Amino acid sequence: MATSVVPAGRSARRAAAEDEKLVFETTEGIEPVASFDEMGLKEDVLRGIYNYGFEKPSAIQQRALMPIIKGRDVIAQAQSGTGKTSMIALTACQLVDTANREVQALILSPTRELAEQTEKVITAIGENINIQVHACIGGKSVGEDIRKLEYGVHVVSGTPGRVCDMIKRRSLRTRAIRVLVLDESDEMLSRGFKDQIYDVYRYLPPELQVVLISATLPNEILEITSKFMTDPVKILVKRDELTLEGIKQFFVAVEKEEWKFETLTDLYDTLTITQAVIFCNTKRKVDWLTAKMVEFNFTVSAMHGDMPQRERDAIMSNFRLGETRVLITTDVWARGLDVQQVSLVINYDLPNNRELYIHRIGRSGRFGRKGVAINFVKSDDIRILRDIEQYYSTQIDEMPMNIGDLI
Repeated sequence: MATSVVPAGRSARRAAAEDEKLVFETTEGIEPVASFDEMGLKEDVLRGIYNYGFEKPSAIQQRALMPIIKGRDVIAQAQSGTGKTSMIALTACQLVDTANREVQALILSPTRELAEQTEKVITAIGENINIQVHACIGGKSVGEDIRKLEYGVHVVSGTPGRVCDMIKRRSLRTRAIRVLVLDESDEMLSRGFKDQIYDVYRYLPPELQVVLISATLPNEILEITSKFMTDPVKILVKRDELTLEGIKQFFVAVEKEEWKFETLTDLYDTLTITQAVIFCNTKRKVDWLTAKMVEFNFTVSAMHGDMPQRERDAIMSNFRLGETRVLITTDVWARGLDVQQVSLVINYDLPNNRELYIHRIGRSGRFGRKGVAINFVKSDDIRILRDIEQYYSTQIDEMPMNIGDLI
């Protein structure tokens, strides 16, 4: 069943695109619910949502929230910036019994930053119900994790490795867990995490509810889900609807790799009008480009997975606060991180796989705002660019001279 929808109204914190149109394929019998008031939510949770700045559920929230709250297994696909994290947070707040000081909801994310962001949103939406949430992630003190878990929390938002470790140490007791959410599940179930996810799943109660949420759900992922989901409700966006309508996409032809740097420095003034994220494919390239920009007296910051967690946290915090305006990073930053002011993404390198393209450019135009994506394309990259265009049924034009006017 395909339905055409216009999601999400205006709010002070988030301006959603009124003309955004998504085409959903939804399991029969699942009707969209147009307002939070009609969802039968706890009054304190409802208050938390409105205090957080939401007025109306986004398209994916209108379809997925009710089946999740009713205890169904759900596979929900929606592009970046349409309220997936807040949907997870709302679900956790609604399903948890705060009178019972045991872990009842477990949310797994592929990156530490995303796990921490989810923790923050749950805490904010659940401020009136005194919900206890803990981010269980690598790079932080194991002792602190053990202490927090012993004290008692209702929700754990974590990365698979650390969560697995805490379960095996018996610090994270799983007997009361009612719902498992896999955020960015295409990444979670890819080779890097699959064994750890299966490991965690073995310790969870048999009557568990499982929710998978992601912007992309390749067929192999849907096949894997049959192993641990029961008759899931599927809410899928057709792939040709996945490009973010508010984002203008351009390319700049560069003959040689060396010319990319000069192109970037020419664009620097445009980058700092707003906040920009620049993606490279390797950590080494991030370090090299950052050093070279600094050498030429450009102010930039950098982040990748090899950095100590404390440093990653500080960089992330400064970027969120707008204290740094240009961030150079790897795909560790491509998934789910919401910095409201980002309206420009530059792919210094085109992504290694086309699924990543939408995650990267989704860093701009958050929740329906306008954004710009610029791709640096060498002659041997043209084929990759055309493949991305075809895959997402989109058009990527040559960058105009007045790019600053578009941001």
